[in-house]
Amino acid sequence: MKDKEKADLIKSLISDVAQGRQAELLEEMVETVLRFGRDGAGIADLKLYSRAMRELRYATSVFSKYHGIRKVAVFGSARTKRDAQEYQLAREFARRIVQHGYMIITGGGDGIMGAAQEGAGAEKSFGLNIRLPFEQRANEVIDGDPKLISFRYFFTRKLHFVKETHAFVLFPGGFGTHDEGFEVLTLMQTGKSAIVPIVFVDRPNGHYWETWRRFVSLDLLQQGLISASDLNLFKITHSIEEAEAEILQFYKNFHSYRWVREAMVIRIRHRVTDAALEQINRDFGYLLTGGSITQGAALPEEAAEVQLADLPRIVLTPTKHDFGGIRALINAINAAEIQD
Repeated sequence: MKDKEKADLIKSLISDVAQGRQAELLEEMVETVLRFGRDGAGIADLKLYSRAMRELRYATSVFSKYHGIRKVAVFGSARTKRDAQEYQLAREFARRIVQHGYMIITGGGDGIMGAAQEGAGAEKSFGLNIRLPFEQRANEVIDGDPKLISFRYFFTRKLHFVKETHAFVLFPGGFGTHDEGFEVLTLMQTGKSAIVPIVFVDRPNGHYWETWRRFVSLDLLQQGLISASDLNLFKITHSIEEAEAEILQFYKNFHSYRWVREAMVIRIRHRVTDAALEQINRDFGYLLTGGSITQGAALPEEAAEVQLADLPRIVLTPTKHDFGGIRALINAINAAEIQD
């Protein structure tokens, strides 16, 4: 079959399920799959790619029903016992945060994960389980729920944690907890994922995350391996009330952001006063590669996002080497006086 005939056949198949830009992207995906065949990809590779795509599609279909609801991912050890203080704190945190309209995402296992889902309830929970030869089984709250998704691959599971989550809360845990924590920190530090709250929670008078902070400060920061502003990307607390407040404050006025070429377009709920904007320019001008921080309406390039059209915008052209500084900017926007 000639290339044009193949392209026409693909277009014909796709036209039954999608139109416009969505159809173009689906056509690219089909063409990529065909290239695997032309490249002579081996059976093992094809099995991996096929399984990964099926996992991505299924997880996306589950989350699509809850697209407009913000979600908090709770990480922590699967080995934490029910009578541990950390277990009680995770359960109470989840109970409190869902009262503000959030849902909870965990790894679906026992320990801290089970505690969070016990606090939130199955109706307000997602479980992103991973198939392991030991330790990881679905907790009794989420087991059998249609929002329990089982993954074979860590990378597809992590992708959905990052893609679907609007805040991360980490309780003490082992290698997996640290892997998840450093993953989200790295993605935000490098601009590869959206900036959202990251909160490390310990029991009152506990030293788990304070010990971790000393490592970060002494062995990473002082040796020049990270920047001082990177510390803005996370908060350590011994209080679930503070963890809750950190998340709610982050979304007080800030809504979301996107990039339009080199410009960062921050959507906010309320316009800030002119005086507040002037102060923001004085405090955060160091982030800019040119121009100033301005306030206005949606840009023409955002026309497809109709549901966000009425939100005011704060627009800047920042360096892409200081996302910790941008996190501090978001804090300042949330603290700024708003117009009546």
